[in-house]
Amino acid sequence: MTNENNCVLANGCMGAGSGACTQHCPYFIAMHGVSGNGGRSAAAGLPREYRLVTLQNSPARGDQAEAYKAVDAYAATFDRQFDQQAGSVAPADRIKSLYLVSESPGTGKTTTAAALLNEWLRVHYSGSLRRGLEPLQRPAYFLDVNAWQNDYNEFNRPRVPDSVAEPAAARYYRALEAAKTAPFAVLDDIGVRDATDGFRGDLHAVINARVTNQLPTIFTSNVALGSLVTVFGEKRLADRIGDLCREIEFVGESKRGMRR
Repeated sequence: MTNENNCVLANGCMGAGSGACTQHCPYFIAMHGVSGNGGRSAAAGLPREYRLVTLQNSPARGDQAEAYKAVDAYAATFDRQFDQQAGSVAPADRIKSLYLVSESPGTGKTTTAAALLNEWLRVHYSGSLRRGLEPLQRPAYFLDVNAWQNDYNEFNRPRVPDSVAEPAAARYYRALEAAKTAPFAVLDDIGVRDATDGFRGDLHAVINARVTNQLPTIFTSNVALGSLVTVFGEKRLADRIGDLCREIEFVGESKRGMRR
């Protein structure tokens, strides 16, 4: 039984479609764990529904043809990650960031961001092996900003029992560190509102760390890049996100709940 449609490594894998393409493949296990549970996909924080999404099979591709022209061109720069890590890429050629935006939710921004993260994982893993390097266990990280804020609220609620607060706090600070330091990251739905100063400060710290260290980031939002100052309350941070960051608009209405 072949596994080529259930592995993000299939694009470019010489074994894809052959009898060697099974869930027992050591490369599949390294990427997806045992039976699709674990591996680098899980370490990246990807929700299970996005762990097998690729740029080729993304359900958003058909509806967002213009956006995907830019997305495909952006993904073609991922091989530069090895030169960039070695410090041998000119500033003008380093991998930049993307800002995926639409006024309506459910237009495919998150799906596309997850597909880009999977493509980064594929290029990193395969490229590391070709170069005789040990692939990182977490070369990319997916931060669901809403879920992250929920954890923050959970352990900061008054009189919350330790059995609830401590796991939430542990998850929160693990995510904070991973989002700051991963070579590539998705910050999904950064247009947060009604945030406390403490949470907003931590989100600022993540973005500042990534921009300062020139780490490519995919942002998704329902707020246009030029209007982020109304969300963050300061122009400096909005400008930092916009630094070497291309904005790509996703058009149309929400497709959530529709059969694709």
